[in-house]
Order: sequence, then structure tokens, then C-alpha cells
Amino acid sequence: MKCLPAITIAVALSGCNQEQPVASASPKIPDARLTVAPEARRPFYGDLHLHTTYSYDAWGMMGARTTPEEAYRFAMGEPVDYMGQSIRRGEPLDFMAVTDHSEYIGVLNQLDDRDSPLMKTAIGQEFAKNPTGAFISLTKAMAVNELIPGLNPKPHLQSSWEKTIAAANQYYRPGQFTTFIGYEWTSMPEGKYNLHRNVIFNADTAPLPFTALDSKEPEDLWRYLDNLRRQGIEVIAIPHNANASGGRMFDWVKSNGQPIDQAYARQRAINEPLTEIAQIKGQSETVPELSANDEFAGFEVMDRLMTTLEKSNPPGSYVRDALGRGMVIAHRVGVNPYKYGFVGGSDIHNGLSASAENAFAGSNEGLSPDRLPDRETAAARIGPFISGDITADKKRNFKGAAPFLLSSAGLTGVWAERNDRNAIFAALKRKETFATSGTRMRIRLFGGWTFTPALLRRSDWIAAAYADGVPMGGDLPSRGHAAVSPSFVVSATKDPNGANLDRVQIIKVTGKGDAVREKVFDVVLSGNRRVDSRTGRAPAVGNTVNLRNGTYTNSIGATQLSAVWTDPEFDPADQAVYYARAIEIPTPRWSTLLAVRYGLPLPTDKALTLQERAWSSPIWYTPKS
Repeated sequence: MKCLPAITIAVALSGCNQEQPVASASPKIPDARLTVAPEARRPFYGDLHLHTTYSYDAWGMMGARTTPEEAYRFAMGEPVDYMGQSIRRGEPLDFMAVTDHSEYIGVLNQLDDRDSPLMKTAIGQEFAKNPTGAFISLTKAMAVNELIPGLNPKPHLQSSWEKTIAAANQYYRPGQFTTFIGYEWTSMPEGKYNLHRNVIFNADTAPLPFTALDSKEPEDLWRYLDNLRRQGIEVIAIPHNANASGGRMFDWVKSNGQPIDQAYARQRAINEPLTEIAQIKGQSETVPELSANDEFAGFEVMDRLMTTLEKSNPPGSYVRDALGRGMVIAHRVGVNPYKYGFVGGSDIHNGLSASAENAFAGSNEGLSPDRLPDRETAAARIGPFISGDITADKKRNFKGAAPFLLSSAGLTGVWAERNDRNAIFAALKRKETFATSGTRMRIRLFGGWTFTPALLRRSDWIAAAYADGVPMGGDLPSRGHAAVSPSFVVSATKDPNGANLDRVQIIKVTGKGDAVREKVFDVVLSGNRRVDSRTGRAPAVGNTVNLRNGTYTNSIGATQLSAVWTDPEFDPADQAVYYARAIEIPTPRWSTLLAVRYGLPLPTDKALTLQERAWSSPIWYTPKS
């Protein structure tokens, strides 16, 4: 696949229908959109996917005892006690939501209290003796949508949910640190296909969660959320780990097997403006099977179902494929159900949100660089890299997925006027968001019809881009008679404490009727490299990683890369969607860092280095009908 020349300029710098009590709004703060010009929006980083001891699997499988209060304190940069040792996050987050599983929320952790009602039951006594068995029992019961005899979760849900809400409100610091009330709806059809969603509220209270025990069908969750919205409650759902859905997350059909129709497409688009593209269980952008001509498609692939480690079916499981399917469905029914912006998350299950490579060690734990596993545990976790034996690794029971399939956590970036609930939630809804694989890189994308390379020489280029185009997450305005092709302004800046940038790309997915095509364009490269006109590829940036000590240098790459790019292959009759991807120079992967730390053999069947990245939310073009 060749990248044709384009105009560029580079700068190397409960029941779903039942009535619910109305939630009150967040503390009254002037609407940021009315008081601050859009060009004053700043990047804020957060995590909208984190589990504490209130999640049945975190308590039963991980032995997690971190409370929501401690989770927020850790995210804010405060020290917390973890397993008898003080632990602290390297850099504070700007915002976060604790999203414990709504199913059995706050039930199993009641077993830590000898005087709790659950401990006074026979099933409670049994579970307390075998936490892992308790987790397995609940998981099996959820797979068949049945309650465990003797275990009534209802008495515990209300108090646990109230504590979850109280913790979010207690640590909300408008202007400094933003919290959101949230939970995870945990639908797992047949006990193995991931259809999970995180539900995020913009309010200081919320009704009891709708759980997968109420219904496993996303349509019922959306009806529940529609009902809340009619009552004035701002709420969205965010799918995650589409890569482990076996093709069901972005299917061609509804839950009942019928083709997607306009009503379904509209309801999904309203309730789910965003999807999670990266977290510890791998990235959900794309894989080589779907994007054979994308040389960066093999990044942090976890292509297995989470509970069985069977191979997950790639079509319908990745976001780039979904963008194409969405355009096909829009052509058929008039509405695009997969018009997603991008976010990143952690899905960490010990309550400690950490995204650095050196704060991860192949489990569902967030850690700090000075609180890593001991040498014996580290050797066991990276041992499967050497054998590549997934079956043997599964038998070792490493907290679910095999360690070598896991990645360090991702982050969500938003462009917002202020760090408060209203401003950040507004950014989420309008999809002015980006995702990273854990780095604090920042990326911006605008689309329009009149941008030229001269724009980036202006000191007010951001204001001009807002005035004359649309930011990521938006739709290109109608094409003027004089406009030939859309142009895009993209800008990426390195993590201040991280690696330099290799390149910035724009990925284009085109829909023409039922046919879909994709293409990756190298828009701007660091150094003096150029795309080879014969191969369509750019030379590699190089690699400064020292595998003996796990270090790298920023002697290659750029601190900032910006460009104005005009689509050289635009056809006004075709639907199209564009998003940007910024890629860092190579750095050591967590598994390499762990091996170096303890003098262990380097892994042999997984990359020793990786190129962290950021993804902008897309911009869509729709032909006039």
C-alpha cells in the first residue's frame, strides 16, 4: 500500500424500564463552553476504568483490599498503604472513575467484616474460607444468569453503591481533580464473549446500577440509560475490550440475531459516543489479520477470549473494522451505530491506577516502580514468554489472562476548558478525546476544507482551526463548490518525561456502498526521513534501547510533530473517516524491564521493545444525499 504525496508541513519540536429517582446535578459551575473560547481548551489525563475491593473478582481473584477512597487518593498522587507498604503514583491523574462490577458490587468484600450479615450465613462462611472459589462460583452463576442459593446480593448493593457515590464526591476537587460516579456492566454471553461497558454519570448521585443479572443484552442497558436521561441524568456507556468479544462487540446484527436497523443504530450512537481502544488486556485498534498493510498493527495484541484463552474472532472485534462497518450500516439504514471517539483505560483490579511500563508486572495490578514483585514471582510471570505455551500458562492460573498477553495500562486524554465534571463530561460527549497506551503524549486533530501549510506558521492556528474546521470527534462541514479535498491539521507533542516521537500518521477508512477500504498515511516523520515512493513505507526511526540495563536515549525522534495534510485520494461520493496516530521511538517493554531488574533471561517470543502511541478520535465525512 503506497502513501501518495500530499501537502504537508512538518515541525520537529434493576429492570430497564422501571422508574428511578432523579439524580441531582454536579455542583453548579458555569458552563465552560459559554465562558471560555475553545482554543483555550487544555489536555487532561484520566482513567475511566478501575476496580477496587468492591468488585467480586478483585476481592476473590486478586485479593484486593483497596477501597474506592484509597483508589482516588492514589490517583491524586497521595501515598496509600498497599500490602503493608506505602506506595505512590509517579504522576497524579487529572480525573478518574472507579468502575466496580455492578454484579455483586460490594458483596464479597463484606466477608472481611466478621460482623457483616453475609458472614453470618453458611454460604458466607464457605466463601470466606476460599475466596478464589467464591470468585469462580459467582462467575459461573453469572454465565447462566442465576443466583447462588443462599446468597442474596440485594441487601449489600444499596450500602456499597452509596459508599461508591460518597467516595467520588468526597474526593472531587473542581479545578484540581475530577471524579465521576461509575460502574461496569459485565455482560459475558456464554461465559466467554466480552460485551462489557463502563457506565459514567455526570452527577453527584445516581440510582442503583443496572446489572448483567438484570439483562445481558446491551439494548436493555441502553433503554435503562435512555430512561435516566429523560429524567435529566447525564450518563454514557463506554464499551471496552472489543478485542476479546469474539466479533460480537461490533457485529452486523442485534442481540436477537436480526440485522441492525435504524432504531438500534440511533440508540447505540446516543448511548455510546466512545469506545476504549487500549488497556491492560491489549489494544482494540486493529491486528495484522485485518490490516495486513499496516506495519504497526501488531502492537500489544491480546487476541484471546478472556475466560478461555480461545482465539477471538478478529472481524467485529476491533475499532478500525468497526469504523468501516459503521459506514456500511449507515448506507443501509441511514444511521451509523459505530461512530466512536476513543478513550484509553486501565481495567486494573487492585484499585491502583498506574500506566507506566515500569509500574506493571504482568498482572491486573497497578504498582509503582519501587513496589514490583519479588524475583521468584517475576521469573514465573515472564517464564511463559520463553515457552510460548499458552495452555501451560493458563494452568498456572496467573489471575486470568496469560501474563505475556497483558500490557501496561492506557490513558484517556480530553481537551477541555477546565478540570471539572461539566467540562470533562462535555468533552467526552463531543468526542474531543484521545487515547494513549500509557504515555502522556498529547495529540490534536482538526478537519476542514481550507487549511493550508501556512496555517501552522500562525501563532493563533488553533483558534483558526476551530473557526474554519472541526476538532476530532466531529463531522466535516458541507463541502463548498471550490473545495476539492479535505485537509487536516494534526499536532503531537511528546510526554514531557517520556520518549521522543517517531512519526504521526493519518488512518483513512473509506466506505462505498458495502465495500470498505483502509489506508495508512505517514503524514510527518522525525529527522530527515521521507516515505519511499516505491514501497509507500518510511525508514525506521532507529532504536536506542540498551537491553543490558533497560534504558533508552532521546537522541533520535522529535519533541513535537505537526502537519497540514490534504487527502490525495479523496472521492466526494464515498463516505470516509479519518483519525491520527502518533508513535514514539522504541522503549523497553515492561517484561524486558522486569527481566533486567532481576537478571533474568530476556523473553524470546514477545517484543523486547515497543513503540507507545496515541490515537485521536476520528473525523467523519458523509456525502450529500
